[in-house]
Amino acid sequence: MTIENKVKIFKALSDETRLRILSLIIEQECCVCEVMQTLNISQTRASRNLSQLYNAGLLILRKEGLWSLYSVDRQKVEPFTASLLGVITEHFNSMPVFRKDRENLKKAVRVGANDCRPPCCRPE
Repeated sequence: MTIENKVKIFKALSDETRLRILSLIIEQECCVCEVMQTLNISQTRASRNLSQLYNAGLLILRKEGLWSLYSVDRQKVEPFTASLLGVITEHFNSMPVFRKDRENLKKAVRVGANDCRPPCCRPE
């Protein structure tokens, strides 16, 4: 991994919203609408921040029907990135805001069943 890649990761992690999103996705695979509901943010903000985490190499993207699902690929992650994810899991998850986010995530639902196709979850 180059220094440029590491800088890109640190830049992606330098934002509270992105840290909160990453904490959710470490917990479970999420679509944009679940992130929106959990953090009570707009589709644009959720998508923009997910994109930055994805472009930094912290997330992978999987398409399933209507949904674009983001997760962490624990088997293929670089050792440097794995260390950072471990720190986030160990230290940030004990913070109240992250605990509240995990509770909110349990209530989030994937929107888009039947004919409802929200822009946040439409295949690209």
